[in-house]
Amino acid sequence: MKRLILFRHGKSDWDARFPDDHARPLAERGVRAAKQMGKLLAASSQVPELIVSSTAVRARSTAELAMEAGQWTAELHFSDVLYAASPARILAFLHQLPNAGDEVMLVGHEPTWSGLIYGFSGARVRVPTASMVAIQFPGAHWQDLHFDSGELIWLLQPKLFKTIFV
Repeated sequence: MKRLILFRHGKSDWDARFPDDHARPLAERGVRAAKQMGKLLAASSQVPELIVSSTAVRARSTAELAMEAGQWTAELHFSDVLYAASPARILAFLHQLPNAGDEVMLVGHEPTWSGLIYGFSGARVRVPTASMVAIQFPGAHWQDLHFDSGELIWLLQPKLFKTIFV
């Protein structure tokens, strides 16, 4: 079995000065939510073996803050492919992953995550900022993934855990 966690970046700061969309930073609420979700995933023993984040500032920051707050020991990589990609492009990216790891997290953006979830599982899900969605797949190889082959197993939204993990 393979398990994919899609983690949407935290709330971004539209009032900050940034040269382009790729450089948009997190808002304070996004920083808090990223840390909260990092602790939550660690407490639930759901931390993946490999994390790949979009290179966008808000996604990178979300991944780094969650890892630090939750004391995750997973490998962290960054990829331009995860920024403004189509679900089909993400599927092609997943096919290139090494098969040694059974659990992978991608940190990225909407509407790509919603489209990917629908493609894999048929579930119509809107992924709020700093939320995580886990999808499970049969098979031993990332190359075996295809649309309509996944099962949505959970969706975690930071607003549901505000008072527990702060």
